Amino acid sequence: MFMFSKDGITVAAILDDRREKKGGVYPVKIRVTYNRIRKYYPTGKALTHETWIKLPETKTRRLIDIRESIENSFSIIKDVVDEIASNGHFSFGELNLRLGRGNTGNLNTAFQAKIERLNDEGRIGNRNMYVTVSKGVERFAGNNISFDSVTPDWLGRYDKFLLAEGKRRATISMHFRTIRAIINEAKRSGIIKESSYPFGKGKFEIQEGDGGKIPLTIQQIGQIVKYEPESEITARYRDYWLFLYFCNGINVADFIRLKYRNIVNGEVCFIRQKTQHTVKKQKEIRAVIIPQMQEIIDRWGNPPRPDNYIFPVLDHRDKSDEKIFIKKNNFNREINKRMKAVGEALGIPGISTYTARHSYATVLKRSGANIAYISETLGHNELKTTEAYLAAFEKEERLKNAAFLVQFD
Repeated sequence: MFMFSKDGITVAAILDDRREKKGGVYPVKIRVTYNRIRKYYPTGKALTHETWIKLPETKTRRLIDIRESIENSFSIIKDVVDEIASNGHFSFGELNLRLGRGNTGNLNTAFQAKIERLNDEGRIGNRNMYVTVSKGVERFAGNNISFDSVTPDWLGRYDKFLLAEGKRRATISMHFRTIRAIINEAKRSGIIKESSYPFGKGKFEIQEGDGGKIPLTIQQIGQIVKYEPESEITARYRDYWLFLYFCNGINVADFIRLKYRNIVNGEVCFIRQKTQHTVKKQKEIRAVIIPQMQEIIDRWGNPPRPDNYIFPVLDHRDKSDEKIFIKKNNFNREINKRMKAVGEALGIPGISTYTARHSYATVLKRSGANIAYISETLGHNELKTTEAYLAAFEKEERLKNAAFLVQFD
């Protein structure tokens, strides 16, 4: 509908129909193309295909207002592109920098752009996290927060604000990691300078919460294996929990998506959902199917056909990311509820789906496994992530070794 081209750069208002939104609408975006690279800038509008086709010739007041709003967004970006191209040094970093200096560039709009992008990519869990944090910063500082105002002092005051709201340290840590991700994107785009970067040593350092990370011992897991629940439903979810543990501490989001075609030569092979959009080179995780895993598949699994999900959590009617996300959360909640009851019966507190993953890593470490191997099987991209998982074990070892110093008899 609106189009501009100069020196190999094109700007166009388009209906981004790659992913349908709720209500059958699609977001309207301004697409900038240069050297075969495309960047999309939100307009805040979403329309159906039918309305988009009618928009150029419409005489309806409401649609005219929408068209004028889209044209305004297009004109802002087109004018900046034209100016940069006229100077002979176009880059997306320069474009983002110029846009960042206008009314379209602040922390709030950066959050909204990120939320829309995550929604378009179907990353519902991440989207919801960014929504939560964006609401938090708006409660603290309003809806027009300039990047320049996000200083170490500002972050320190936000920390106190969240504490006053009763947030746990682990939750506050999540808020700051999310803000840091937004600031990092702004720095890469040239919107803020390195000298203005507020995080790091001597500036604002994020305090990590312990999150109650208490791994189980191999003896405790043995108790769970031998436990005989009173109801079949509890037995089913106990077995699901054990599968998570046996299968390299697999996350629930990956577990529910496993299909029989993921089983290759006696191993479960999968790509983590969490890193699918965040790393260039995908790591395939492989977990050997031990007899205990096969028994759980035989007992609770769907019929073994390649396109069937292994376990009956999702089915082939589950197409929307929202529906899958809801089913995942409900499933996770049910496992945690059932395992809490198992834990109470055995005197083992705090069993959850996260405990299965954390215990997998810690049991291997206690058995003498190399940390690089543990990191690979968990699907971590950096060893420091795995080391964080194992921090509780390392402290336990230090305490045990320190006790030897006073064993005089």
